[in-house]
Amino acid sequence: MGSLCCSSLILLFSLWVTLIAPTHSIDCSSLKVPGGKKQYSNCTELPTLNSTLHFIYNATNSSLSIAFSAAPSNTNGWIAWAINPVATGMAGSQALLAFKNKSSMVVKTYNISSYSSIVEGNLSFDVWDLEAEAGDDGKMVIYGSLKVPASAEKLNQVWQVGPGVTTDGHPMKHEFAKDNLASMGELKLVEKINSGASSPAPSSQGANNNSSDGSVRGINAGLLILGLVSLLV
Repeated sequence: MGSLCCSSLILLFSLWVTLIAPTHSIDCSSLKVPGGKKQYSNCTELPTLNSTLHFIYNATNSSLSIAFSAAPSNTNGWIAWAINPVATGMAGSQALLAFKNKSSMVVKTYNISSYSSIVEGNLSFDVWDLEAEAGDDGKMVIYGSLKVPASAEKLNQVWQVGPGVTTDGHPMKHEFAKDNLASMGELKLVEKINSGASSPAPSSQGANNNSSDGSVRGINAGLLILGLVSLLV
């Protein structure tokens, strides 16, 4: 009977540990940035073009730091990541575009007012700390920070890869395959919590709420388990 009771207690203790474990965690270990210059608290595998986005959103100063990784369609091609403040597609987007210029990587900014007009120039929002690198796996990475609208909860993002650049540094047109045309989506900066309030994805406030909720769940689970132990004894 003692052995049975002991086994039951071990099983119940394991269940209790499972119940009080955090229900939400951010794990970017499987989506490492080539080069890994910086730690990012959020990451996502984008649905097309074998690309990933790592980012940190700072609600205090309305800034977004990103590391966009993708492989260009050719060895000497380009990659681009953009925010569209006015629509969901490519037209109207503000793009960061990287390519290899001789032996070094460069990042340029483009206003894409229409599908036929890709103009290099300043973006409609501030950007800084722009740089790019090429990884040994054939992928390129764009690093940068940008100013986003205050209290923004989500952004329209667009990403793309292309075959190369002209001799004057102008990006050549990308392919119009299914994946190229579907390379757009919503980037959520803020996640909703049960109370209906919102908090930035990397915010410590959200972590405290999760911790508090977890403690309550842990107490309730502990009381339930004590009751079960009493019955077994």
